[in-house]
Amino acid sequence: MHPLIDVNPRVMLGKPVIRGTRITVENILERLGAGEAPEEIQEAYPQLSLEAIRAALAYAAEVLSGEVVYPIPEEAA
Repeated sequence: MHPLIDVNPRVMLGKPVIRGTRITVENILERLGAGEAPEEIQEAYPQLSLEAIRAALAYAAEVLSGEVVYPIPEEAA
């Protein structure tokens, strides 16, 4: 896990957040996915650094890399 990401069941119901904030990785990813630039996210959340935004992306990539995919055979599809 990245040192800027914190997962604590007492903070935001255990969702991953930027350490020391209540800003979730999910929120950052949604904003980036909607087309917001990192600088725009920083305007909304001045306490975020570009490094923290990159940490959110790195965390998401790390989580997805552990995802197991079970292919469906052609005849079942």
